Parts: sequence; structure tokens; C-alpha cells
Amino acid sequence: MMVRKIKAKLVLRLRADGLTGRQIALQGMSRHSVASVIDAADREGISWDDVADLDEQDVYARLFPGRGEHVSVHAQPDWEQVHRELARVGVTLKLLHGEYCDSCRASGTTAMGYDRFCKSYQQHVLIAGAASRVGHKAGQIVEVDWSGKAMALTDPVTGASTRVWLFVATLPFSRMAFVEPCLDMRQDSWLRAHVAMFDAFGGSVPRIVPDNLKTGVISHPREGEVVLNDAYRELAAHYSAAVLPGRVGKPKDKASVEGTVGNIATAVIASLRDRQFASLAELRAAVHERVAAFNAQPFQKRAGSRLSVFTAEERPLLRPLPVVPFQIATWAYARRVQRNGHVVFGRNFYSVPYAHIGAAVDLRVTDATIEVFAGDQRIASHVLAPPGVVNDYRTLDAHVPDGARYEPWDASRVREWAARIGTATTTVVNRVFESVPVDEQGLDAALAVLRLSRRYSTARLEAAAGIALASVHSPRYAHLRPILESGQDQHPLGQRASTPEAGGYVRGADYYAGGAQ
Repeated sequence: MMVRKIKAKLVLRLRADGLTGRQIALQGMSRHSVASVIDAADREGISWDDVADLDEQDVYARLFPGRGEHVSVHAQPDWEQVHRELARVGVTLKLLHGEYCDSCRASGTTAMGYDRFCKSYQQHVLIAGAASRVGHKAGQIVEVDWSGKAMALTDPVTGASTRVWLFVATLPFSRMAFVEPCLDMRQDSWLRAHVAMFDAFGGSVPRIVPDNLKTGVISHPREGEVVLNDAYRELAAHYSAAVLPGRVGKPKDKASVEGTVGNIATAVIASLRDRQFASLAELRAAVHERVAAFNAQPFQKRAGSRLSVFTAEERPLLRPLPVVPFQIATWAYARRVQRNGHVVFGRNFYSVPYAHIGAAVDLRVTDATIEVFAGDQRIASHVLAPPGVVNDYRTLDAHVPDGARYEPWDASRVREWAARIGTATTTVVNRVFESVPVDEQGLDAALAVLRLSRRYSTARLEAAAGIALASVHSPRYAHLRPILESGQDQHPLGQRASTPEAGGYVRGADYYAGGAQ
């Protein structure tokens, strides 16, 4: 065992350089071990020229043939089977060693201890050139982050440059990488990059390990629960995954993606540094091409490549993608429900159950729908108004008392209300609309007149309208309110004419510019 710990090839080289055994031992080797190597070389007639092209293990085998070789008294497990089983969820070397001991007892053979079992497995991994299952399980974790280095788009006409950020993801087991260029690092881009990542991998994993960026994590206290934003939490739930952010200031918690970010700087950014891209689609195609080549490169210290290990060992263990694609959603919080039973988003109006009038609700908006939430309960859902549409009312009959459908106010609806009150009120409303070039400009003035019937009565408003029309061509709210407040509409005609000072009076048409017009 003493000779095994020294480098026999180094001893022979130093001897060929003229060093004595004592001088060679001064390099940090045992004098006895150096003497053993020299004696063996002399005995076998081996010089430095004979072993210069051999590796250390072959030199030792020529000097000491058969030494160290022995037949183990322990039953040898099927290490390939052990390697395959370790890839499964929840399987550990401790569990497999227990099962191995049970099979040895059943067959009457000698079982090796747990420590030797683990060391023998690691030796098998080294010889087979496979990746150890102890550090990372296949198909269990994906690490994600933004690259610190960015790329750019160049306008072919103006030459203006637009910065492009790179979303980077890595499966730690196979080191399979994914890169997606984005125009910003906002939440929408963050979520879309995740969807593209899972589509590219062809499956999902149960754990997503991001950094503590605000596009995904609201807070990560030293003690207590991690708080995710609603959109990121929904994405994880859609893919049946859990988001487990790395600890603050602990980049080793996601060392795989940190390493990949550095490699991407060379494999993608540096390799494309002399090319200019006018569109994001063109840049994305070039980036994906370079990443595919990066994944296909052979490992330096491991058999195969990222792609081969992923294809053979990790892809079969990924979870199937959901049948329904994930919809990117944005949230708007604490929107007040108006008195008309609608909530406003994008200058359009969406109904909610009338019981929530005046309450604050949250809105979840996708490309096609808008959902209204009161706390954790969804209380309404509507088709989102098309882009460019404003002042559109989306109303469900069930949201309005007695099932009546809410309708926006327009000139015809105002005239219908006036007709139910009386002819004089109808005349007042019609003259309001006649005085403006567009009906919409007269809606507020006409409704102000009609709403007086709520404070007083329809009969009194009708009477006040008749009094106002006798002296004003186009009466407004400012004319009718003094009549109702002073009670002029309730006095006999003669008394009303003789005592205008009791409650004010209505100015005649001559008072206003334009006279009777």
C-alpha cells in the first residue's frame, strides 16, 4: 500500500535526471517506497524511456505486477442497477444498501458495509464515466436566473441599439442549458421565458430554484415563509412545481445556473459578438442555435455531453407538460367597484355582483380574459375588451339586482326616462340636447335635471319644468332646483306670481343673451 501512495513514474523520471534515492525521497516521499520502486525497476529491467509514454497506473502495474489485486469476499451489487435506481425520486444509497443486505442474507453471501458500499459506487461512477446520482437527482430541479451580460438589437436604418437580456436555465443533473433572449426583465418576460423553457425541455420538474428577484419573489425572510407574487405562484402550480428560491447572498444554492451563466457568456455572447441582429426573432434563432451546439459539446471530465445525458437519462424522468398551455396573467390590486356595479380596467367597465359595490377587488388579466377576485374567491369573469376599445360595458345579468341588465346612458335612454315623468320634463330634456352639437355633450346636463325626481318627486319635477319653460327657453338644473327648493311648484299660480321673494324667482327670457332664443 506504501508504494501505491507514491508516483512511481515520477520516481523513475527523477532517477533518470541523476537524483539519488535519498534526494528523490526529499521531494516528500518515503525512502522505503522510493527504494521499492528503484529495486523493482532494476529487477524488471525498466528504465524511464520504457515508461515515458505510459500513465501512472500502467507504470505501477509493470513494476509490481499483480500487487493490490484481490478477490473481494463481499457480494458485488449490480452497480448499473444501483445507478439507475438512484435516479428515482426518494431513492438513496442508504435505502439501496439496506435492500442489498437483505438480498445477501437471503442468499447466504457476505454483504459489504455501508461505507464500502458508497465508496464502491463512486468508483463505479468514475470508471463508467457517468454522473453521480448523489449530488443531483435527474428530472428533479431546474435552476433559473438572468444573465448579467446582455446582448443588443441594432436598427438597420438609424443604428440605434436596444438592450436584450438573457434568461438562463439549467438542469443540474445533466447540465442541460436553455437560454431565451428578452427585451426586458419584467414579470411578463420572466413568465414567458419559463413557459418556453419547459416547452424546450419537453417536460417539467417538481422544483424551480430562482434568485430572489422581484419578478418572482416578494420576500424571502431569514425566518418564516417565502412569499411569491401571484403570477409566479400560478405558473408553478400550473406545472405542479414548487418554487424554492436560493438563500439571499448564497449563490452556491444555485451553483449550476451560476456556472452556466459564465459559460453562456463565451458560448453565446462572445461567439455572436461580430453579428448584428435587427429583430428579436432573428436573435432568438441565433441564440438557440449556439446553445444547441453548447449542449452537444463533449464533457471534459465526464462521458457524453449535456444533450446525450439529458436525452438518455433525464428526459424520461421529466413530468409531462399540462394539456392546457399556461396563460400569462398580470394582476391589478385594490380596484374599487363603482356604484353602477362595474370595475374599471383599461378604460372599460366590467360588472361584478352588486353585493360587492364599493368594495376593493383584485383583477387577474390575461391576453383574452379578465377575472375579478374578492380575496381568494373569484367573483366574476369576462372576455377582455379588444385593444383600442374604450368605454365598453361588459355586464352579466346575474350581477345586477332583479336580473336587469345595466345599460350605459345615452340620449334615447334619457328621453325614455323624461317621457315617464311628463311632457314638460321631456321638453326640457329635448331642448338640452338641441343646444349641443353632439348628444353625448348634453348627457350630464339632462341627467342632472332628471335626478331631481329622486330628491323630490316626479310630479313636482314636472310642475317645476312647466314653470321654468314659461320664462326660459332651455331650462337647466340651475333653473329647476331653486323652484323646487322654494316650493314655487306647490303654490297657486296667482300667489306664486305675487310673492316671488318668498323663494326667489325665475328670470325671464329677456335677461339672457339671445332673448327668446
